[in-house]
Amino acid sequence: WQIMINGESFKPIVAEAARKSADKIYNRIMVTHLLMDESKENRVGGAVGFNCRTGAYHVFRAKAVIVAAGGASHIFKPRSVGEGMGRTWYAPWSSGSAYALPIGVGAKMTQMENRIVLTRFK
Repeated sequence: WQIMINGESFKPIVAEAARKSADKIYNRIMVTHLLMDESKENRVGGAVGFNCRTGAYHVFRAKAVIVAAGGASHIFKPRSVGEGMGRTWYAPWSSGSAYALPIGVGAKMTQMENRIVLTRFK
């Protein structure tokens, strides 16, 4: 049966801290490209994206940019066989954008993210 993945209670706690510290919060923005800083070489100065619900286009300027978009999944076939085939938990929204965004502006990828994939069946 399904094994509960703990961590659902952390999201409201982190969201409340972000809400208190931010001037304005943008939800459901799909960032498509990073923008380079014209005054400093090899530095990202912002990002562009669109709202997934309204389609509105947004341009963000920033002093610092953190790409926390997630890794890539569903690239390789799982090693599971029989009953376990296809039952490992791969996040369908992890499309590799954490790699694509920096590579698009010329970043050299020297170390890739590696995390454990837990099975969700007994």
